[in-house]
Parts: sequence; structure tokens; C-alpha cells
Amino acid sequence: MPKITFYPDNKELDVAEGVSLTEAAISSGIFINSACGKKGLCGKCKVRVKDGKVETKPTGILTQEEIEKGFVLSCQSFPRTDVIVDLPPSARTGREQILKEEAKIEHLEGVLSKVKEIERLKSPSFPHSPLATKLFLKLLPPTLDDHISDLERLSRELASDIKIDLCTLREIPGLLRQSDWGVTAIMSKEKILYLEEGDTSHRNFGLACDVGTTSVVVQLIDLSTEKILDTEASYNRQLHYGADVITRIIFAKNKEGLERLNSLIIKTINCLIQRLSKEHKIDPSEITAMVCAGNTTMLSLLLKISPAYIRLEPYIPAFSFSPKIKASEIGININSKGALACLPNVASYVGGDIVSGVLASRIYEADELSMLIDIGTNGEIAIGNKDWLVCCASSAGPAFEGGGVRCGIRAMDGAISSIEIAGDYKVRYSTIGNASPIGICGSGLIDSLTELLKVEIIDRAGNIREEVPTERIRRTGDGLEFVLVRKEESALSEDIVITQSDISNLIFSKGAIYTAASVLANKMGFQLQDIKRLYIAGGFGNYLSLEKAIMIGLLPDIERSKLQFIGNSSLVGARLCLCSQEAMDKAKEIAKRMTYIELSANSDYMHEYTASLFLPHTDIDRFPTVNRKL
Repeated sequence: MPKITFYPDNKELDVAEGVSLTEAAISSGIFINSACGKKGLCGKCKVRVKDGKVETKPTGILTQEEIEKGFVLSCQSFPRTDVIVDLPPSARTGREQILKEEAKIEHLEGVLSKVKEIERLKSPSFPHSPLATKLFLKLLPPTLDDHISDLERLSRELASDIKIDLCTLREIPGLLRQSDWGVTAIMSKEKILYLEEGDTSHRNFGLACDVGTTSVVVQLIDLSTEKILDTEASYNRQLHYGADVITRIIFAKNKEGLERLNSLIIKTINCLIQRLSKEHKIDPSEITAMVCAGNTTMLSLLLKISPAYIRLEPYIPAFSFSPKIKASEIGININSKGALACLPNVASYVGGDIVSGVLASRIYEADELSMLIDIGTNGEIAIGNKDWLVCCASSAGPAFEGGGVRCGIRAMDGAISSIEIAGDYKVRYSTIGNASPIGICGSGLIDSLTELLKVEIIDRAGNIREEVPTERIRRTGDGLEFVLVRKEESALSEDIVITQSDISNLIFSKGAIYTAASVLANKMGFQLQDIKRLYIAGGFGNYLSLEKAIMIGLLPDIERSKLQFIGNSSLVGARLCLCSQEAMDKAKEIAKRMTYIELSANSDYMHEYTASLFLPHTDIDRFPTVNRKL
């Protein structure tokens, strides 16, 4: 069995025949970028073999110079002898800047946004009625005159008929007598989840969870007071098998694929629960409830339900409203009888995260026309007011999260987050963590497009103009590219560039999101300018420059006062539903009210999409402020 040593982690392990370098890294606890799901298409898992022999499948992704230096794609490379592998920063997932809930206003100034005043999201208020409530009961012991059953005695004390599982019923006789008839009932509505000896009602905790495609955020709540105790976040470990939901759906169809993806998301969540429990000296058994929000695919994988038919016409998910279950049924490490509920989905590509966002933003009760845009790999959009709600999804692709872009990475230390290009084509940039640059994240990519357009290095079609007098423009075997950071300044000792292909991919992505919003509004008889409030949700929404997003045509050119960043609204909605049964009922009502529009069946979509593949748009009159600047 060959031995692999990974540097700079200095981790060693023996691997069986047929195990790729990527799988070996995963086994040793190292995160490797694999946006394409280990198909050898994205080039993100590029590593350098410093010693030993590997068998590599040809992909055409690497340049001849890279091959001569010993670089291989780890997902397509298999050790034949003991090997030493060097993992460059671009191949691994570093400490990502994950938005836990809402960005701080002061942090949005400068690099992240030029907006001077950002109204915080004011969550709706619901009655305090947690998913799981603890009630201490001091029962009168039975006598010859009061000889009702133990279960009836509990019902009498609670003054209501109760539901109970057989396993809990079996425990009642011994527990009541052992505790001298003083027990704490953990209730979910009228059902007793379980009983605890004595009075434990002062220790009742719950978890709200945003199950994202890229990242997972878990929030610890004191269910007695609704106080947020802490929030933890990390990568979704499913990233090993693809950056987008389609890649993961395809992988889930493989032998043991669904099992693998389910185990990875459960492990991701459990690690976050462990961190929170340890930090706050809470025993996991004191966590009685959990509510999860996420897109339809992520919630399917969480529950280990095949998402296979989500991507096949007519695009039908397995469920919209999932049953409340015991967390232990799927391996979540809270109280073994604790309750777990998921926000309802609307359609294959509009999930509980958007329902959660509509709930948190209060669009469902607004008098004025409002829109919610969740910018991500799968751009999800909802529009409406108190009278009606309509939604759609558009496959924007992973470009704004670094996928399909040669030097693109997610928002981690060393990622270029802002760029300015002067009239003499000198480039100024800043990176997350002030680290040496290793690539460009979403906000930096939007800046790049904007700045290249402003100094006329690219035209409005996105074509690099080779006649511009700067040595930063150069022609390679893959076409034209612009050097943003020279290799002397890069942590990778190689140039960080944006290529003609990258620019095209970014234009495709921004066009998909803008077109979906425009077509959805038009379908309902409105123009984007008619919208009175436009909410921008998700981690990426908080980390982009508002003006530059409008400059390239990602967001509509409307009055800036109408736009509002609302942070991780998926997490906010999950917390509301954890702390209030009425909020969960409202979320279910919202999901039932929302009408889904399938854009692939809309005759206007393709025409509108083609028109959007300009900067900012073929119809410049739609972007009057950009027109003036250009």
C-alpha cells in the first residue's frame, strides 16, 4: 500500500490501490477544492507531486509548463509508489468568510459596500412557543381512591389529551415512581417527546441551522428566553463531491453516493454542535429541538432521500413538507428523542431557504411590491406582497463562488475581495485577512468586470481589447487574459489573471440572475422599476459592492434606497420557526401560497437572457445611471 505524505500539513497515510490523491486527502481530514465533483474538469484540485510516481488520467486542463513542474489534478491521480504531495493554497479550502447571520454595518463600508446607511432586517415578532418546551410536573401519587393510569395522570396535570410514543410510554411507570412523581415533560405541541427525572426546565436549548450548498451555519438558542447564545459555521463537507447541487445530485445516483453525501452533511452539523456545546458547557442531551432551512436538494440529502428526480423533467422533488422527526433518526447528536423539523420547500429549485427568507423579510405581509433575490449558484427569486407570492430559480452557475473561473476561489483568507484599475492600468487590490493573494472571490470578480469596463480594457460585450497599450494584456494558447496580480506578489508564485473565458462565464452568471428577476416581474405585469423594496439575501449578497453589481447588470438599476441587504435570512427564518410554532405555521402557509414559475418553459426567458449578455445589458436605457458613467 503506497504511503502519501501531504505538505504543508505533514499528514501521512497508507492508501489502497485505486484511491485518488483527492480521496486520500479527504480521508486525512484535508479539504480539497473539487468544484466539478472529481471529474477533472475544473482544475481546482491542482497539486504538485514532489517525489514518487502517480498514474494520471489526461484531462487537457493543465499547461505543459505545469506538467513539467510536477503538477497534477489530484482527483485524476493515483499513487503507484510512496509519494510526497505539496498542496498549494489554491487547491485547498482555507478559513472561509462565512456569513453567520447579518453583516455588521461598519464592515460593509469601503471594501464591501459603498452604501452609507443599511437598514437592519427587522424580524417579525411571533408568540414564544418553541418547537420543544420543558414543563415541570409535580403529580399527585395514586391512591385507592385516585387510581387512574399513569398516562391519564400526566394528561390531567397538563389539562389536555397528549400523544406519546410507545418507547416513552414504556419508561413512564418506573420513571414516575423513581422521581417521586416529579418529572419534566419535554413537549412539542400536544405530544410528549420524553420525560426527565426531577426539574430540568431551566436547561432547554435548541438549534437553528442553515444547510447551505457551500457552507453550514448552526445557531444555539436558549429556548426558555429566545436568547441567541452563539453561532458557528463551516464548509459543507459535501464540497468534496461538487460545488453545485446538480453535481451532487448526479453523484448521489452512484453506488453509495447518497449514503456518502448524507454522512458528510451530518458530520458537518455534528462538528458544529460539538463546538457550541463545548464552548457553552452544554450537554447535547439538553438540546431538545432543531430546525433546518436549505434548498430542496440539501434538505433531501440531509434526510437521506434521493434527489434524483429533481433534475429530470418535470422536475419533481420527493417532498415539499417533510414530517417532524427525532433528530437521532438521521444521526444528529442532540437529545436522542429531540425533535427536528425542516422548513417546507416550494419546488425542485426553490427550497426552505427562500421560504425562510420570505418569512424573515415580511414580504408575505407587505402592502407594496417586494422582491427577494438570493444570489448564489442557484439564483432563487421571490416577488409579491400580502396578496400574492410568485417565485422562480435560475441556474447562475458557480462563477460568483469561484467555479468556472481560472483563478476564482471562495471568500477565504488570501482571496482578492476588491480591485481598482487606474487610468494607467495599474491595479490596486485588497485581500481577505490581508494575506498574500491566492485567487479572486465573488466580490473581487464583480470588481474586476466593472473596472475593466470603466478603463475600456473590455468592451460592453466583454471582449478584451488587445489594442489597449498595456503589457498586462497577453495572448496565450487559451486566448487573451489580463494580469491582475503578478507572480512576484502572489502567494502561488504565479500570475493571478482573469481570462476571456472567465469574463464570459461571469457575464452568463450575472445575466441568468438579472433575467430571472426581470422575467418574473414581467410575468406578473410589472417592471423592475415598479419594485418598492428589493431584498438581497445570502452570504454573497452582503459581500458585494452595490454600485458595481448594478454596473455590470447583476442587479437592476433602481433607486438605491429600495435595496436592502438582509444577510443570512435562511438562518433567521429557521430561528423564528424554532422559537415559535406560529412562525412555523406561517412558513407552511407561505410555501402553499407561493406559485412556482418554471423558467425553462417560459418563451420569453431565452430572448431576455440573450439580451442580458452585455455589460450591463443590450438595452442600456434600462441602466440610466450606468449609461451616464460610461
